Amino acid sequence: MTAAPPRRAPWVRDAALALAVAAVLGAVITIARAAEQLPPQPLALAFAAGFGAILLLRRHRPVTVLVLSVLGTFAYYTLQLPTIGVALPVVAALYSAAEQGRLRWAIGAGGVVFAVAMYFRVRDDPQPMGQLLGTDAVMNLGLIAAAIALGEAVRSHQVRTAQQEQITRLLQEQSRRETELRLREERERISRELHDTVGHALSVISLHAGVAADAAGHDEEAATAALEQVRGQAADSLQELRSMVRLLRTEDADDQDSEDGRHVRSLLEVPDVLAPARAAGLEVHEHLAADPAALSPAVDTAAYRVVQEAVTNVLRHAQATRLEVTTEVREDHLHLTVADDGRGPAEISTGGLGLVGMAERVRLLGGTLRTSGRPGGGFTVEARLPAQLGRGGRG
Repeated sequence: MTAAPPRRAPWVRDAALALAVAAVLGAVITIARAAEQLPPQPLALAFAAGFGAILLLRRHRPVTVLVLSVLGTFAYYTLQLPTIGVALPVVAALYSAAEQGRLRWAIGAGGVVFAVAMYFRVRDDPQPMGQLLGTDAVMNLGLIAAAIALGEAVRSHQVRTAQQEQITRLLQEQSRRETELRLREERERISRELHDTVGHALSVISLHAGVAADAAGHDEEAATAALEQVRGQAADSLQELRSMVRLLRTEDADDQDSEDGRHVRSLLEVPDVLAPARAAGLEVHEHLAADPAALSPAVDTAAYRVVQEAVTNVLRHAQATRLEVTTEVREDHLHLTVADDGRGPAEISTGGLGLVGMAERVRLLGGTLRTSGRPGGGFTVEARLPAQLGRGGRG
């Protein structure tokens, strides 16, 4: 897709228009004098330059430019300078006034110029009225009307363009806010789940510490084993806390129970996620080779959430008949795939927010999440996460 050419600055376009008007009027004056075998008239050329120069103010003072152009036209003919037509000196000013939203001024000024010109022509020209109102009058009237119509058309186009740009900016801002909200909600959910995971780890630590205390002085071997469990569990929990909490920048969510009763989710529960798909008539194939016990709690929960979100999207949007879920650990990384043969989740294919939160969660854990279409139809969600954030497993 090629980029649009850069637009010229307004003053450059205004200067080009001023030069064009001055050049055209100067050429008409020169040709008129040459037809009478007379040398160029400096005063007439000065008027031509003035009609062009005044247009440099057309954006900031469109009414002033219009009034000066009309008065200049009357002064030009009062001085009996070479004929250049009554519309030609004011056509650019009429266009500018209409373009800047001064349509009534443009129509009024055009009407005044045409009426005054016709009055003096009828008064001073002995030709029949039919000839006076003939081709020349029609051309002047048409030129005036065309200039005003063109200016109004350009203004309308600019207004529509500005409105469309504003709508686009608002839509982009809305999308950005929705994305930020989804990411904030996801981070808050991570915080709650991390709280539950660490709470479980501390409970285990407390239990083994109690065992060590009871065994102290009686069963040194049991006390040593319990203390080793405490040390390993504490090290794993601290490592996971350092890996996760430093990445969270939002405030902790309210201590509100989640829909699942604050139960820490796991890949062990994936069959429960797939049950609605089977009930809906989908052909479900699951290859769950990854052992949740070999994963850090945060990784296990994140993997469950990815499967849950992907399957939910398939049921809502994909119109699929077949669903395949695979999990396996290779080279210290969890590889997870959810694939279907439908048309692809609508909210993913249109840039929606269906998996934005999941992608953020995976990213925070040092992994990647990718979505793509499949040859012949279908959609695939693939996630790759480090199996362990700490030194050990769940403990």
